[in-house]
Amino acid sequence: MPFSDFIDYLTLEKKYAANTVVAYKNDLECFLAFAEKEFSYTTIKDVNYAVIRSWIVSLVDAGISNRSVNRKVSSLRTYYKFLLKTKQIDINPLLKHRALKTSKKLQVPFSEKEVTQVLDNLEGANDFEGVRNKLMVELFYSTGMRRTELVHLKLKNISQSEKTLKVLGKRNKERIIPLLPSVCLTLSKYLEYREQLEHIVDPEYLFLSAKGVKIYETLVYRIINSYFSMASEKVKKSPHILRHSFATHLLNEGADLNAVKELLGHSSLAATQVYTHNSIATLKEVYKNSHPRNSN
Repeated sequence: MPFSDFIDYLTLEKKYAANTVVAYKNDLECFLAFAEKEFSYTTIKDVNYAVIRSWIVSLVDAGISNRSVNRKVSSLRTYYKFLLKTKQIDINPLLKHRALKTSKKLQVPFSEKEVTQVLDNLEGANDFEGVRNKLMVELFYSTGMRRTELVHLKLKNISQSEKTLKVLGKRNKERIIPLLPSVCLTLSKYLEYREQLEHIVDPEYLFLSAKGVKIYETLVYRIINSYFSMASEKVKKSPHILRHSFATHLLNEGADLNAVKELLGHSSLAATQVYTHNSIATLKEVYKNSHPRNSN
């Protein structure tokens, strides 16, 4: 494999998630195929910026968004940094490259009313899948965890006595998240149904299908999308929007930004601040309605 050393570096040293590593590998193979076909290069090491620029133009012409192009170029940049670090090249051809301009995507969270409606609809769940799905929604909304984190949750990571769960986030970074009493009740009910499954293939994982197999990310997306389609007309109805709602609603209620950062598992405040636009809007409304000098 042409990039095996780099893949090992991302996996073992940088501890990137498997999906991220696959994305890097695909981006590099895509660029190498272009450089080989259009310019007869057999290795990326010898490529100059003119070739990279031609690749970028070809991606844009193919209708790929600027955001996706920037991500692909970022993979290439990381690879060149690796080559510099391992003294395989002397100059990074992307040193002076400037990312393509992108418009900021506004992630519109679910309203508290929409979340409440979904939870109310799930209140009467009385079978394995119904209770499991209710627990999914409650965990996403009460912990802000990522979809991949929920899929990989293991039974050993849950402490019912301490009402906490341990999440393995990006770069294998662990964090402890408290559980609400209501979530603990749903969890206990789900575990009872789980024990009644006829056959369990993946016993270490919390969330299973009715066949006892560990759930997968696409299924989680479909479940969340299905329930929120009945309560919301928003364009995006995904686990990530539920994570976004968790952060936004906490901030709206005055939660400390640093505390939300820790709950989300972000490495920096900058990543958490994207969730503050709605809370700032709420703050302005409170200010307008409450300040004594406001005569409106």
